[in-house]
Amino acid sequence: MSEKENEKVKKYTPWVWTLSIAIPVVVAILFLIKIPNVEPLTFLPPVYAFINAITAIFLTIAYIAIKRKKIILHERLMKISIGLSVIFLVMYVAYHMTSDPTPYGGEGIIRSVYYFILISHVILSIGIIPLVLVTYVRAISKLFVDHKKIARYTFPIWMYIAVTGVIVYLMISPYYV
Repeated sequence: MSEKENEKVKKYTPWVWTLSIAIPVVVAILFLIKIPNVEPLTFLPPVYAFINAITAIFLTIAYIAIKRKKIILHERLMKISIGLSVIFLVMYVAYHMTSDPTPYGGEGIIRSVYYFILISHVILSIGIIPLVLVTYVRAISKLFVDHKKIARYTFPIWMYIAVTGVIVYLMISPYYV
């Protein structure tokens, strides 16, 4: 990256760092808070699972769009995907602030599979925050070579998170009260 290109990105660096740290910390803190005397928002899990599914679809279409040089479509779909991820996170936190955790009831190997998927999903969902932000900053800074370099890692991780979010929901949904 040239010095001029570096300057373009540098102005966003504090925001990338701040959001990459603040989002997981705030979510962790909010998980510790239960809103008293509020009806559990039990309708939310299928809604945010659906949002994960739509995000995966939009990410796929955005990938196809950029391969076909449909830059505007790609840009719009990526912005929508970021917006959907934010909506998912708000709903996810709202659900957990009003509802007790649902224990997974599966047994045997499927239990291990569930926890592997869940743990990898959660860890990667924290790590994806700086990846998405850096990828986005490089795009809006018109540093497309650098954008493409990091997007090759961001895309499959984000796709994994979106798809495993749906899988986790499908696996635990029989155990919701």
